[in-house]
Amino acid sequence: MLTSLFIRNFAIVPQIEVVLEPGLTVLTGETGAGKSILVDALMLALGARTDADNIRHGADSAEINAGLELDPEEDAAIWLQEHELYEEDSCVLRRLLYRNKPTKAFINGRPVTLQLLRDFSQRIIDMHGQHEHQSLLRIDTQRQIVDDFASQGKAVYQLAELYGELKRLQLQLENVTSESATRLHEIDLLRFQTTELEQMKLQDHEFIQLEQEHTKLAHANELREGIEFCYQHLYEAEQYAVSSAISKCLNELNGLSDYEPRLSQTIDLINQASIHIDEAITQLRQLASGIELDPGRLDEVERRMSALLNSARKHQCEPDQLIRIHQELANKLKTLEHQDTSIEGLQKSLQDTQANYEKTADGLSKQRRTSAAKLSKLVTEQMQELGMKGGRFEVTLAERDRTVPTRFGFDDIIFQVSTNRDQPPRPLKKVASGGELSRISLAIQAITARVGRVPTLIFDEVDVGIGGGVAEIVGHRLRLLAQTRQVICITHLPQVAAQGDHHHQVKKYDDNGVRVTIIPLTDDQRVQEIARMLGGVRITEQTMAHAYDMLSRTAHRAEPPSLSVVE
Repeated sequence: MLTSLFIRNFAIVPQIEVVLEPGLTVLTGETGAGKSILVDALMLALGARTDADNIRHGADSAEINAGLELDPEEDAAIWLQEHELYEEDSCVLRRLLYRNKPTKAFINGRPVTLQLLRDFSQRIIDMHGQHEHQSLLRIDTQRQIVDDFASQGKAVYQLAELYGELKRLQLQLENVTSESATRLHEIDLLRFQTTELEQMKLQDHEFIQLEQEHTKLAHANELREGIEFCYQHLYEAEQYAVSSAISKCLNELNGLSDYEPRLSQTIDLINQASIHIDEAITQLRQLASGIELDPGRLDEVERRMSALLNSARKHQCEPDQLIRIHQELANKLKTLEHQDTSIEGLQKSLQDTQANYEKTADGLSKQRRTSAAKLSKLVTEQMQELGMKGGRFEVTLAERDRTVPTRFGFDDIIFQVSTNRDQPPRPLKKVASGGELSRISLAIQAITARVGRVPTLIFDEVDVGIGGGVAEIVGHRLRLLAQTRQVICITHLPQVAAQGDHHHQVKKYDDNGVRVTIIPLTDDQRVQEIARMLGGVRITEQTMAHAYDMLSRTAHRAEPPSLSVVE
């Protein structure tokens, strides 16, 4: 709720601070006293547009602060938390106006845009009168009133969730479908590439093995000749075979070792060399037997190596990486081929979500129609009591294009009113005057008080064109409404003012320049103010008694005040 309003250098106000309380607060004063200035200042604090002409003459800037008290679970507090502007259970809106530079707006001391300020403000204060914050004229507010009155908050939330899922699936399906031609081309290419690699029957480390085999085959003749040469010299050559020479040396040294014991070490070394030579001869014999001159196999190896190299060049990799490339291409192909199934799954999910959305939207529409008829009847009855005899209020529902879903369903909800019996209902904003609009707002708020979301309601011009018993009924409705919401009413009627829980008087005075002040009235001062509103220029004892009677009937006083009578 609104707890305070501070105004500095705005219009003809040098500085005012008003403390506001729960319940019904009435503001009264002479015509032209400046009551509208307070409303205009509050409007600026809520984000209304302005210009430098609103700055008090002689000042370079103006400031308006609105203090708020919040319930942590109400919409406004949740909004602040979502925007990281929440500070416990209170909030301060601040607006600075300058003559030569743009205005500034703050929420809890942090700068915000005017749009953000307006977005927040509509959750905390609702103006009823000829003001831009008259939320009743907004289509979304009219829809919300009907949904709240029908207790359809859960269905509205479910519908919004389904709408979000519907849009997500549609976008996902559009993206997948729009890529279909490219995807099919890519699938064809991948199928060709994977088939080509699969037909090559790739083996691990194949290219390295082929290189080794190619080297051996390409040098087979050279290898055979070299091995045979060595074999001959180590074993078969009769005159100079190494093995034969070693054998002869050992025979000679063995015969001499009896004469020179130190030759035994030499004999051992030659024996070891003989053993190694024999092993080498064996290996050479085996190697020689395994070497074949095979031009056909050499050609085959060269063709295979060439194929691997060409494929590697095509895929921009090393030959030994072809197996990995083949697996990657196969996996990608599998994923793209699976998208056909994915599209079918998306289409099925979209159909199911669309069906759930339509079922929920149709159910909500049915509840809305029932609620709309009931709300129309109740508000029409209230209009008769609030001085609009013959007036009629209608909540109309028109079905939207079902092929274009919205987060709120298929219904366009419009509040229509006829202020005269013989006129057909027309949209609210095109028919009602400021006073009528305020009274219609009051009727709707009174009926929907238990489900209303905005904690502070401000009524301006609610009493235009009424008086007598109707004015008392208006005051009574405001008083009842203030049991569940904070209500601030600017009024010219004593019947309305007498119903207030709190009473502030707006006064204009001339103290070296015209100024405005606002005074919270005591009980005795209230009687004086009500008497002024009743009696005009001349206030008599009878007027004072009447004023006291009006107040006492609303249980504001236990004893009659001392009368101050103007003769």
